[in-house]
Amino acid sequence: MPVPGRPSLLFVTDLAYRARGRRYCDEDIFLSSRLRDDFDIALCHPLDAAALMDAFDGVVVRNSGPVLHYQEEYDAFRDRAAARGTRVYNPLSGRADMAGKQYLLDLTAAGYPVIPTIDRPQHLGALPEADQYAVKPKAGADSIGLDFVPRGRLDGLVYGDILVQPRIDFRYEVSFYYIDDVFQYALHAPDPDRRWILEPYRPTEADLGFARAFIDWNTLDHGIQRVDACRTREGDLLLVELEDLNPYLSLDRVDDATRDAFVAGMTASLHRFLGTAPRA
Repeated sequence: MPVPGRPSLLFVTDLAYRARGRRYCDEDIFLSSRLRDDFDIALCHPLDAAALMDAFDGVVVRNSGPVLHYQEEYDAFRDRAAARGTRVYNPLSGRADMAGKQYLLDLTAAGYPVIPTIDRPQHLGALPEADQYAVKPKAGADSIGLDFVPRGRLDGLVYGDILVQPRIDFRYEVSFYYIDDVFQYALHAPDPDRRWILEPYRPTEADLGFARAFIDWNTLDHGIQRVDACRTREGDLLLVELEDLNPYLSLDRVDDATRDAFVAGMTASLHRFLGTAPRA
């Protein structure tokens, strides 16, 4: 049943966070201004979310920055939300980046089309030969702690909290954006050295099947997800990242009609999530 009255949302964002090639603040100012048509909204920094969330019908986590910068406070927010039954969007049950990088290991083991990933020296033989290998922390985000090393240095690494992947010689990166389980749009970076210089991309049915497999795997019933992939020289897609915590949406890179459709889709999704009725 719809909740009486106009629903309220605590919109969690770090407007001052400086991300390479992206302006978090612009995207969240835009989104929150459009969502005000249907919801009472207050913006807050992620460090303030736990203290403020009880006064709202739901919490929307958007461009809040890498949580490793405030891991203790984020864990406390999750614990408090779980204990109080707070509606958090995206729901805190995500199996991908929301829970760390373990999913890359799980997907590799399950045979999904993902960049091969290992975290133990005894599994080095499972990695294909490459000129270099990417070494990243399991708790990393936004390329923090990323390093590239030759094969000869892999044996000397301290394993346990790191992941190792071959460095893929790819043609371009492409991202697929979803609300709940519905595809919204795709963008790609034609130049591999300029990740956030994005252009509209028209996906094939095979592309959408690739992306949908990861959306289905994650089993989130509500929320926004971004499937990041690279196109290999052979033409295959490999998963780079499944972002289900606070995916940047690059809404400044799509046309007005696509942007309006995304806002409408997010508004409808939030109403379903909260059990409220859209405005008349």
